[in-house]
Amino acid sequence: MEKLRHIGIIMDGNRRFARKLNLKPWKGHEYGAEKVKELFKWCKDLNINELTLYTLSTENLKRTKKELNYLMNLFKKQAKEIKNNEDVHKNKIKIKFVGEKKLLDKKIQKLMKEIEDSTKNYSNYKINFAIPYGGRKEIIQAVKKLIKNNQKITEENIQKNLWVTSCPDLIIRTGGEKRTSNFLPWQSIYSEWIFLDKLWPEFTESDLKKSIKEFYNRQRRFGK
Repeated sequence: MEKLRHIGIIMDGNRRFARKLNLKPWKGHEYGAEKVKELFKWCKDLNINELTLYTLSTENLKRTKKELNYLMNLFKKQAKEIKNNEDVHKNKIKIKFVGEKKLLDKKIQKLMKEIEDSTKNYSNYKINFAIPYGGRKEIIQAVKKLIKNNQKITEENIQKNLWVTSCPDLIIRTGGEKRTSNFLPWQSIYSEWIFLDKLWPEFTESDLKKSIKEFYNRQRRFGK
């Protein structure tokens, strides 16, 4: 079996985790953000080359104004930390933000662009933050781009024009739900899916290793 290179993660369960601690639901996103930092280190140690993280869906933008304000402030804080993180440059991690970025606060958009510009030539590792992301909209924008540029609408051309151009070998969803929730619908047709009952802030390095072990124990036939 080929080496596992790209993992996608639906990081579900932040709000339920906060409720377990008798906190305001949106406070769980702080715990989730801290877990992402740990995840980077684990994946680097395991030599995973690419991560795509479902950070915010376009549907999430329908949440209450109070929660969205909290989330945007948290994103701003995390983006600043990424921008000033020496390990990102030391390990040559290419950072990409994928989704309908125009729907976000202008200051966040500016930070995202600065981060992308400063890491665009790195190739050791790649992290895609899907924010705010919708898989069907990703496919629509790819087709529109092809039409605008008078290119043929083929599978290969659509793939090249997606926000995320590589396909995850493995996708993990935490939080107990067993659905794909509009995450990478084009790219995930042959991905191996693992659904975990653990809430995202409870996810551990051991859970990651077990998921990878299960991936390697599966037979990937790709329709053959």
